[in-house]
Amino acid sequence: MPNYRFMPDIHSVDELNAHQLKGLQWTVAHAFQHSPEYRAKLDGAGIVPGNIRTLSDIQKLPFTSADDLRDGYPFPLRSVPFEKIVRIHSSSGTTGKRKNLCYTQKDVDDWRHFFARAYEMAGVNESDRVQIAVGYGVWTAGIGFQLGCEKLGAMALPIGPGNVDMQCQFLVDLQPTVLCCTASMGLLMAEEVNRRGLIDQINLKKVIYGSERASVSMRKKISELLGNAELFDIPGMTELYGPGTGIECPDHDCIHYWGDYYILEIIDPDTLKPVPDGEWGEMVVTTLCKEAVPLIRYRTRDITRIIPGPCTCGSILPRHSRIRGRSDDMFKFRAVNIYPSTIDQIISTISGLGSEYQIHLYRDDSERGVMRIVVERARETGEDRNEILARNLIYQVKRKVLVTPLVEIAPYGSLPRSERKSKRVFDNRIQDEIV
Repeated sequence: MPNYRFMPDIHSVDELNAHQLKGLQWTVAHAFQHSPEYRAKLDGAGIVPGNIRTLSDIQKLPFTSADDLRDGYPFPLRSVPFEKIVRIHSSSGTTGKRKNLCYTQKDVDDWRHFFARAYEMAGVNESDRVQIAVGYGVWTAGIGFQLGCEKLGAMALPIGPGNVDMQCQFLVDLQPTVLCCTASMGLLMAEEVNRRGLIDQINLKKVIYGSERASVSMRKKISELLGNAELFDIPGMTELYGPGTGIECPDHDCIHYWGDYYILEIIDPDTLKPVPDGEWGEMVVTTLCKEAVPLIRYRTRDITRIIPGPCTCGSILPRHSRIRGRSDDMFKFRAVNIYPSTIDQIISTISGLGSEYQIHLYRDDSERGVMRIVVERARETGEDRNEILARNLIYQVKRKVLVTPLVEIAPYGSLPRSERKSKRVFDNRIQDEIV
């Protein structure tokens, strides 16, 4: 294994387990003592910090969910004084109140450290130039990629998302060797590089992508169009620091996650019981040293599985599979978390539209993501208003959700009704395997 600078000084599973137990005990005590919300949860479960004596005792702890973060807005689950908070980030969720997360300086430093580790595992070093084509602002993406890059000592080129002309110009003029982006942005850039005849003028070696799922065929297409660039899937979420909480290793044997910073459980989302290693289920995370907003058994709603046994790359750090889907109705489109209820709310404000709708997600012939909303007209609305209604809905979705859909207006009564909960989202973006 390479001589990594940012890997933990842990050399066996027993050492990792001991480290995790110590961190779990600290987290439970810290949350119990400093967060009224966590204190109430733990009291309700009859738990005091002294009850946590083994790693298996984690199953005695109550779950935390996105509702806890939204209900506690604007500073949910805060476990430190305001004087210790140096930064706020917010999720890209688009339903109800945003999920705001507080950070102490130690939280930021820890995030910077393990993000540098992610770059290092992907083979990035001080000689690399890293073009960062993800969102900045209250989102964790851009600043996270930049912090880790600078900690590692590589050159950061913080362009942000979109602006394809500038992206291409930087690829040619500044000769970056690494591109950080979403999978969709990676595909867009790969196609633009080829369309503009730039492939012989650029020097990209690696693409580090995150925020959305990508199938084997999509990864293959991005790599081939960029001259066989090596792709690395990088996970992360605002609640758990941000991106960089693990990465695909050079052997591309799924995702190594930073077990020295958090514990990962896989549960059955219906029974809430643990599933055996290797079986698919919902990812639940518990932080080990996060100060401002520790997470205790946080239900991420992401579906994945633990990959048992050692990796061929030699890393002792544990692995999970790439994310396969969600256990709730949220979906991710162009790096934005979207709930059907948000689309529902927008539709309800437009006079002339009915209440029945469907959201279809797919990739077009060029593998770009498409969101098509099919919505019925109201009973009394004539077909002659279809174009106006479609334009209005497109405008409102773009304004409030930050993505531009295709819209189809359907006659009243044409969409299927059900006694049960209607199926709203039809996600056909991935037709082949993700691993």
